[in-house]
Amino acid sequence: MDKILEAVVMSSYPNNVKQGLVRRVIEAAKQPMDSEQCWSMLELSTKLYLTGDTKYKREIGKEVLEVYGHYHPEEFEEFFNVRFLLSLLQEGYGPLGKRSHYVLDYIQLGLQFVLESPSANSIFSLLRIEVLRKVCERPSPKQCAKISKLLMQHPQCIPTGKHQLLFCQQLIRCIGQFQCVSEGEEEIMEFLEQVNKVSGLLQRIWRTQTSAILPSLKELFTIISSTEEQEAPSNALASVVQFVPLELMDGVIRNLTNDDSITDVQMMMAIGRMIDWVSWPLGKNIDKWIIALLKGLAAVKKFSILIEVTLSKIEKVFSKLLYPIVREGALSVLQYMLLSFQHSHEAFHLLLPHIPRLVASLKKEDSNSATSSLEQLAELIHCMFFRFSGFPDLYEPVLEAIKALPIPNEDRIKHLLGQNAWTSQKNELACFYPRLASKSETGKIGLINLGNTCYMNSIIQSLFMASDFRHSVLNLTEGNSQPLMTKLQWLFAFLEHSQRPAISPESFLSASWPPWFTPGAQQDCSEYLKYLLDRLHEEERTGKRIYQKLKESSLMSQAVEHHYLNKTLIEKMFGGKMMTKIRCLKCLNVSSREEAFTDLSLAFPPSDRNVHGSTSVQPVEEICPQLIEPPENAGQLTGSPWVQRKTPMASDHAAPSVLVETLGFQESGEAANPIRGNDVGVDAAKDPLSTLGEQECAPKDSRSVPDLINYFLSPEKLTAENKYHCEKCASLQDAEKVAELTEGPHYLILTLLRFSFDPRTMKRRKILDNVSIPVVLKLPILVAPEETEEVCQPGKDGAVPGSSFMTVVYDLCSVVVHSGISSESGHYYCYSRECTDTIPHGQPQDGVPKPASDKQLDFEIQWYLFNDTRVSFSSFESVSNVTSFFPKDTAYVLFYRQRPGRQGCLLHEALAEAGRLHGEPSLHKDLMEAISKDNILFLQEQEKEARNRAAYISALPKSPLWWRDLDRDKDDDSSSGGCSPAAGGGGSGSFHGLVF
Repeated sequence: MDKILEAVVMSSYPNNVKQGLVRRVIEAAKQPMDSEQCWSMLELSTKLYLTGDTKYKREIGKEVLEVYGHYHPEEFEEFFNVRFLLSLLQEGYGPLGKRSHYVLDYIQLGLQFVLESPSANSIFSLLRIEVLRKVCERPSPKQCAKISKLLMQHPQCIPTGKHQLLFCQQLIRCIGQFQCVSEGEEEIMEFLEQVNKVSGLLQRIWRTQTSAILPSLKELFTIISSTEEQEAPSNALASVVQFVPLELMDGVIRNLTNDDSITDVQMMMAIGRMIDWVSWPLGKNIDKWIIALLKGLAAVKKFSILIEVTLSKIEKVFSKLLYPIVREGALSVLQYMLLSFQHSHEAFHLLLPHIPRLVASLKKEDSNSATSSLEQLAELIHCMFFRFSGFPDLYEPVLEAIKALPIPNEDRIKHLLGQNAWTSQKNELACFYPRLASKSETGKIGLINLGNTCYMNSIIQSLFMASDFRHSVLNLTEGNSQPLMTKLQWLFAFLEHSQRPAISPESFLSASWPPWFTPGAQQDCSEYLKYLLDRLHEEERTGKRIYQKLKESSLMSQAVEHHYLNKTLIEKMFGGKMMTKIRCLKCLNVSSREEAFTDLSLAFPPSDRNVHGSTSVQPVEEICPQLIEPPENAGQLTGSPWVQRKTPMASDHAAPSVLVETLGFQESGEAANPIRGNDVGVDAAKDPLSTLGEQECAPKDSRSVPDLINYFLSPEKLTAENKYHCEKCASLQDAEKVAELTEGPHYLILTLLRFSFDPRTMKRRKILDNVSIPVVLKLPILVAPEETEEVCQPGKDGAVPGSSFMTVVYDLCSVVVHSGISSESGHYYCYSRECTDTIPHGQPQDGVPKPASDKQLDFEIQWYLFNDTRVSFSSFESVSNVTSFFPKDTAYVLFYRQRPGRQGCLLHEALAEAGRLHGEPSLHKDLMEAISKDNILFLQEQEKEARNRAAYISALPKSPLWWRDLDRDKDDDSSSGGCSPAAGGGGSGSFHGLVF
């Protein structure tokens, strides 16, 4: 009968004809038959099943085997013996080089017919040993899945005792070597199914033998933490972790993180490879294990590992948000990585270029998963904005991308940041910040934040960028008996000449720190600036004089010489004077008092007051940078508010109040402003630049700095409970008080009083009103009558007879921005540019020095953004728009520099003379040596860090290029990314990129 069956199978008859003949043979096999005939049929069917070159032949072999196993059990048991099985497992079946791949399937098929036979236990014992040996030989995923299928169906064959533990460990090593060789989606799905079968076997074993779990996990950790030069273990290992009971998580993580035998490099390798598992589509709870290990490392203060791994892996995790099938786990890991990385902006900033594209892709996908992820991502981004404010130029594209998404409230943000931080002790992370490899491309140097010291850093950078002040400080002689000024000189010198990307101002902080400030707490930068300038001023007054007596100059009168030579450096640079006058409205007697100031504190007008209509002593003018033209009478003198003015003629109707003027926003149909006519040429409107100017000036309905100054200078009525005691009347009388600037400082510092006490909440609240900042400001200065004829520039600053005010022009040079809603919290950063006289000392023409070009001042001077250690290029446009994009980021302290003119000519000439004589400030020997030594030390540190980092980074697991995921999604209209229903599986290429 075996000959007949073989002839039929090998014949060339059609399959339907063959099938009929085979059926007759199989029916005949159900009848009693002698042992020899059964044996022959079993040999033939075994041959067909194991070596058949078609599926049809293998199916016939299987049918015959099943019939003989069912109807001839004794003969089948005799044939299916231990020796035969051992030969199949160890030697295989078929000719050399073409051994059958179906041995395990054959054994699984035959086992069902010998389960009750006397030889069953011998067969089980053999298989327990042989499957362990097979697994140790690292079979392919397909063969490993067959072993797993065999053992799941016949658990009696699973190794027991010590062999069982060894089997689990070797099975994990097998999984670690699994690789999918094809990129076709069907092959990948088959591979995933094979991996699932193998990991399912582990789950089966662990469920019945829990003592095998921890040794298995130890083996898993050994694999993923290996630093030997070899191919990275397969991400299929993620399938193992999903079956570990979560109640074991705490103990496992605690043991791992406290094991002294595990090196940092091994731990970094392990966590890096685990993070790669977020791309495994079939895993459950993988994100929980990754986050638990990250938290465990934070608990034992392994911050260097966390930093390296986060920076190297966060972009890859972010890219997986494109794929719905792994999005939930990837987002969980991303959230923890970002929210815990609070000592530096580096991790978040790595993602900034990719966020808009991802947001666009998720919006396009338009699924529940995408919508939920967008909302969570937006919340995460706002947390990062809150934690790392001060980067408006970088954040604007991201803010634009998420502007339509919900914004979390501040309590929610603080809750998320508070519960995820690595440590509550900020000083524990101080040594890891900053991680800057080289100096900023700007050539400027940052300042390290020593724990909420951004208020000091912003002020120091603003003072440093005040070039006249910086040069004066750097030119100070050694042994000047001014310890704080000397420390500032050293700090400025290092900011000027150090090779480091950022330096620590620790020494200066300890010397300049106001005693009432709380260590580690956020402080008011304006309060610090006032204290610092007062300290420097008093130190120079009471200590040894910086400047010895200068030779008498024939160009100066004794009074003027005395006036300037007795000033401290702070007075010369930042000192101005203000006259406060009070006029009794009954007797018209005027009392006056002159006071010195180093800054003007500008309050906000009441909300019901029209700031644009505030009548001041003399209008402060705001000029758009593109519209400035050198006025013919730069120091034009105008009248005092209480000087008798010409009574308007009847034909003049009502004389309009003199208001603040903002050029570039005159409405059509309005009467031309006479001051505008003096400042702007008649063809200015035809200039394309004037259109740009209109965009950068303040809108009519917003507040501006000139509005606040005019409010500051406007007359104040003293009535009711606030009446004035007039000495002449010898009683309380209604009066009018007015402030007039009598001397404009070289550097004008303006503080916008944004913080006010709220009696309802008993806290200082912040006024978040946007205030437009003019790049050029005209300030009215009261001039004494005897000075009106002393002009520094004849023909330019001519006095108008009978007038007593002159206009001084200031250029914006620094803006300190406060980000936040409270003075006790938030963050400070500053915009600065180095304002100098563009052509300050050109050859006089007709006895008149050539003025600086306004457009040079406004366009050619580069703006910089100083944010602690980070320094970047910026622009006035960014300065102007920062509050529009980020409502909590508001200008707080402004620095303006006076242009050369009548009033400040003496100081300008002194500075010019110093510049001609000395050029760049020359530092004294000790300071130069200290800088030189520190630069050498920094180079040595860099070399050492490069070696250490190279060793550290080489240990990180290599992974596919993360950006391919983002690039693949770009402009892809046929797929929503990954295995989403909308994408029809996402395409074979994208799916392979996801998993592997």
